[in-house]
Amino acid sequence: MIAKYLNQTTFSSQEDFTKNFRVNIPNNFNFGYDIVDEWAAKAPDKVALTWTNDSGELIKFTFAEIKDQSDRTAAYFQSLGIGHGDMVMLILKRRYEFWFSIVALHKIGAICIPATHLLTEKDIVYRNNAADIKMIVAVGEEEVIKHVNAAMPKSPTIKQLVSVGPVVPEGWGDFTKGIAEAAPFIRPAKANDNEDISLMYFTSGTTGNPKMVAHDFTYPLAHIITASYWHNVGEESLHLTLADTGWGKAVWGKLYGQWIAGCNVFVYDFDKFAPVDVLHMIQKFGITSFCAPPTVFRFLIREDLTRFDLSTLKYCTIAGEALNPKVFEEFLKLTGIKLMEGFGQTETTLTIATYPWVEPKPGSMGIVNPQYDVDLLTGDGRWAEDGEQGEIVIRTHGEKVLGLFKEYYRDEALTKEAWYDDIYHTGDVAWRDEDGYFWFVGRIDDVIKSSGYRIGPFEVESALMTHPAVVECAITGVPDEIRGQVVKATVVLAKDYKDQTGQHLIHELQEHVKKVTAPYKYPRIIEFVDELPKTISGKIRRVEIREKDIQ
Repeated sequence: MIAKYLNQTTFSSQEDFTKNFRVNIPNNFNFGYDIVDEWAAKAPDKVALTWTNDSGELIKFTFAEIKDQSDRTAAYFQSLGIGHGDMVMLILKRRYEFWFSIVALHKIGAICIPATHLLTEKDIVYRNNAADIKMIVAVGEEEVIKHVNAAMPKSPTIKQLVSVGPVVPEGWGDFTKGIAEAAPFIRPAKANDNEDISLMYFTSGTTGNPKMVAHDFTYPLAHIITASYWHNVGEESLHLTLADTGWGKAVWGKLYGQWIAGCNVFVYDFDKFAPVDVLHMIQKFGITSFCAPPTVFRFLIREDLTRFDLSTLKYCTIAGEALNPKVFEEFLKLTGIKLMEGFGQTETTLTIATYPWVEPKPGSMGIVNPQYDVDLLTGDGRWAEDGEQGEIVIRTHGEKVLGLFKEYYRDEALTKEAWYDDIYHTGDVAWRDEDGYFWFVGRIDDVIKSSGYRIGPFEVESALMTHPAVVECAITGVPDEIRGQVVKATVVLAKDYKDQTGQHLIHELQEHVKKVTAPYKYPRIIEFVDELPKTISGKIRRVEIREKDIQ
């Protein structure tokens, strides 16, 4: 299937990749028809989705079955009045109905808004009114039902609520019954144009209200690189990306690029993350490739991996936050597998990454994806030299860039604030070495200015993470009359160190940082906490720590 969209499918080097990678974009591309239905016609019995949960249930869906179920779902949604351009929010955790629903929405030209089950009444009301959402499809679980129902009196645009079970509340549609009884699906004469909005995410909101990030119908094609040349999957692969379907990472790793490549997507539906359970899944099902955020790998390397047969696992990728070199080195020592890092945003697809032919440098995000013209812009408006920090930006040259978001929906001013003069500003700071590898520093707002020095949170966090006492940490700046700011570390301790929170351990950690990195970067303030504040997608909210320190 990939060959249909690329001029060249195999690459021997980064030079070859940069020079020859091109995506051919057809008119009116629709992932539902052009990928799912094409696979169903070409290889109907090929397994597309392997789903299991923490109760031991197991269901496999072929591409023919995904086509049938998505057609039934599309017909059911049409019967509820959903059509082209309508906004539909999916709160489906890791339920397999998510895959039926998102493909169905693509087929009828509607707009899919994936959302996490952790949303509160306030969050749901904000989303419903900001986007004029017409229908919500959700898991029928007590907390989700409670928050959705509570939001309804303040959500005048909602016309339908649908539950996939186990409970179907009064006044809600029954998804299972609805698709079973649906009339035959009638394909719209024209479901979409390429530039129509197909997918919209509300960003995590590390600061302020979430932004509405809109992507068009060509967006799935930008994930060919994600799956085939970063996750390194093919038609024989069984790939697991550990992500809730409410996160953007789900379509990065559990849908678009993987199905274009003909990969079998593995879904483990669980309520509470346990590293041992994930290792059991890899062993039991023979997972061949695995992608997860750094936090997951930090927990995995603390397990006794010799208890598990991980011989089928050949490739591991990592994204979501910057990777500490300690985690890379320990995982390599325990498994023989190099973690291949990648970087991107809700507004983009994979932007910088370590590809199969690129030797990873522990702690580096990798090299530029040739889909994008990426550079670093200094605070005084210059293009950064090698070794110099700058904001990661994407030059657009007046053209539509495949994979780059269409707009911040209904917010022209915010769109122009991030994207002007043919440059999209990511807000992330990095530096580039002489080999073209990019090294993450932090968000622009997170960079600490102390006594004339610019200190990136990640470099101090990486130094702290090499101490056995530290499980997680966040580096922030605290206002200081003399230095402007001083470095503060908020630390989650390993269980063996929980009772050692006195001055001795603080001094030990400070001295450790001085030895690992430049002495001026050491944290003058260290606070021990049970957990770090995080967004609903798992990113550390350093802004919350800063605000608490100012109060």
